[in-house]
Amino acid sequence: MSEPIDMLERLDRLEQRVAALEGPARPTGEAGTVAYSGQVRLHGEVGWQIEFDAAAVLDLPSAAVVRVLAALGHTVRLQLVHRLLRGPATVAELTEAVGGSSAGQVYHHLATLTAAGVVEAGGGGRHRVPATGVVPVLVALLAAGDLGGALR
Repeated sequence: MSEPIDMLERLDRLEQRVAALEGPARPTGEAGTVAYSGQVRLHGEVGWQIEFDAAAVLDLPSAAVVRVLAALGHTVRLQLVHRLLRGPATVAELTEAVGGSSAGQVYHHLATLTAAGVVEAGGGGRHRVPATGVVPVLVALLAAGDLGGALR
């Protein structure tokens, strides 16, 4: 028998899905398109699809892109994201998962990940990758692995 879902958490998930569906139109043009999608079942089912004009990707605000790439570009923060992609966790659970870091260091790294929109604080002192971020984060990790030669 599955556990009952907290109504606020359920409402939050529904609002995120509606916001994703009603998001701004994605431009496409002569340069072609870049797209990604995924259906993921890690700590819940999440689906995501986006298509964007290839030339418009080059016009995305640098600050937003750098903030996310920098947040993911630290070993401990990447370990935290890996753990959170498997499910929400408390700071104590995250500290244990990354071994060798103090709770203070974990809070510092979570602040960076939260500012970048990669992680959010959930109820009960638990942190998580937002539902709308699961597929984009996995795609970023996959693309980095591809560029780094890990897929060959």
